Amino acid sequence: MQFLNTLDPLVLGLIILSVAVLILAGMVVWMHLKLQKFLIGVKSDHIGDTLTFVSRNLEDLQKFRSELEKYLSYVERRLRKSVQSVHTIRFNPFKGVGGGGNQSFSTAFLNEEGDGVIISSIYSREHLSVYSKPLNKYESEFKLSDEEHQSLEEAKRKLK
Repeated sequence: MQFLNTLDPLVLGLIILSVAVLILAGMVVWMHLKLQKFLIGVKSDHIGDTLTFVSRNLEDLQKFRSELEKYLSYVERRLRKSVQSVHTIRFNPFKGVGGGGNQSFSTAFLNEEGDGVIISSIYSREHLSVYSKPLNKYESEFKLSDEEHQSLEEAKRKLK
């Protein structure tokens, strides 16, 4: 403490100011480094240019998001109408007669809304018959066989 008493007040003020200048210079360097991190990707050191750059990028991002939402909505509408469940039942329509085993089949193709088609094939050694029955909301205007009904129910169950 005695050392401080012997110093001239002018020298003491100069020391205090020098310490303050060093602290402020350190803060300026620190702020400059922070600003450089903030300005990554921008060719200018001015904050106004950076804000303009960020604003333009934000507008582009919002435009892209809007376009993406429209596209995803379109894809979702198309997806609902696409075939999402298929189930096949193989059977022998001529049980006990030896007409070729389980070569006949009924296959249900359904979308999310229950629309689709059931395709059935009846096989015998002499000929092959193929039938198609449209479906609207899990119903057909044509009478369904037991096998067709079973394939429809299994395809419907797979949707849930």
